[in-house]
Amino acid sequence: MDTAATAPPGTGAEGATAVTTGRTRLLPRAGALRHPRADPYWLALALFAAFTALSVCRYRRMATMSWDLGIFEQAIRAYAHFQAPIADLKGPGANILGDHFSPITALLGPVYRLFPGPVTLLVAQAALFAVSAVPVTRVAARLLGRGRGLAIGIAYGVSWGIQRAVDFDFHEICFAVPLIAFSLEAVIRGRWYAAMLWAAPLVFVKEDMGATVAAIGAVIWLRARRDPERGPRVTPLAVALMGFGVLVSALALGVVIPGFNGAGSYDYWDKVGSGGTQNATIPAATALRTLLWILLPTTGLLALRSPLLLAAVPTLGWRFLSHDDHYWGTDWHYNAVLMPIVLLALVDALDRTRDTARPWLASYARQLPAAVCGASLALSSSMPLYELTRSATYEVPPQTSAVERLLDRIPDGATVEANVGPISRLTSRCRVLWVGATQGIQPDYIALQEPPERTARQVTDYAGQLHPGTRYTPIGSAAGYFVLKRG
Repeated sequence: MDTAATAPPGTGAEGATAVTTGRTRLLPRAGALRHPRADPYWLALALFAAFTALSVCRYRRMATMSWDLGIFEQAIRAYAHFQAPIADLKGPGANILGDHFSPITALLGPVYRLFPGPVTLLVAQAALFAVSAVPVTRVAARLLGRGRGLAIGIAYGVSWGIQRAVDFDFHEICFAVPLIAFSLEAVIRGRWYAAMLWAAPLVFVKEDMGATVAAIGAVIWLRARRDPERGPRVTPLAVALMGFGVLVSALALGVVIPGFNGAGSYDYWDKVGSGGTQNATIPAATALRTLLWILLPTTGLLALRSPLLLAAVPTLGWRFLSHDDHYWGTDWHYNAVLMPIVLLALVDALDRTRDTARPWLASYARQLPAAVCGASLALSSSMPLYELTRSATYEVPPQTSAVERLLDRIPDGATVEANVGPISRLTSRCRVLWVGATQGIQPDYIALQEPPERTARQVTDYAGQLHPGTRYTPIGSAAGYFVLKRG
């Protein structure tokens, strides 16, 4: 039979009672549920400011880490003008939907139309990551009290997985992070329909997210079965959500992507199959190290007590099955989607642990919010956000200004062959192709960032190797950047 209990002093839920299926749960009083504190929103605002500063300052210093920012800008720029999402950096005329199924990025098209440029993408990503802290902090405060809730919110906001993603320019997974966070918050609160509605759009973020949708459906099914009132109505829908996720992923992998890329196949199968150039398997020590990074500093391993952790299995599964060692570790953006899962699994586990009869476990759980918050803040001393404490982060080196003046000599609308360095300064106004992948197109200009020891003569000879029979003449160089013009 359902029971109700009065919250003890110090829980942040004075005089509260709540009814759940199968056990007592302590929640803030009803008024607090209708009018939650502003902590989650202030935290999100602070995170937005920090993430934006980190991303924009890095952009101003021309410290772009990969070609992804340029690829996504090309696609979103096309969406903004109601055109097919062509990303010439993936190959002349390449439709981005033939590489990854990420139509959700079209939502940035109207914003980009108003504010064209790569900074728009960076600010949008900062906002999406920051907003994802709201559901994490909010549900933690509801269940555990204001102080512990804020501690967990901070631990999530500055978690190493989120920081690594912010530091990696722009990626479509920035849409997945808040969707997962809002969905799992709804799961914890027993708002089954909201949980499913938040989860469903994940299939439009990337082709692998359908498996995550299915996993969230499984979590809803497991939890809703214990709800005698709504369970019989919810569990069939949870099963349908599981099927929906699997079906959309299958269609994306087998029909949509092959149809758009013209090759009739999914280019990344060779990273998990046996026919590609990469055939390594993840070392057990590497897998264990990554798992410990995901679970230990963020949750003290207590998240293992929550079924919400099932939502992390698909992402970890494809990464660890891959032959590409970039997916195995803790770098780049690959762990961002796991952060809301593990932190909300921790919230759920902490709430469930309050019923334990083991004093040592109850004591451990009481200390964990402060511990994981402290761990995240301590780790930040070696993470990207620490750069905000350095004055050099906010300064634009004179060499950068010289490079920008050099790249400004390339006229708008020109076709440019480039490597990583110049890309983010050109994709908003030129047609940019990846160096060595122009497929017979003779670009108007070649813009390259080269090691300091390279000379203009060497770069000119390289241009001749790229385009035999076509003459390219240097028009200037600055701080290791070279621009050559055809003719």
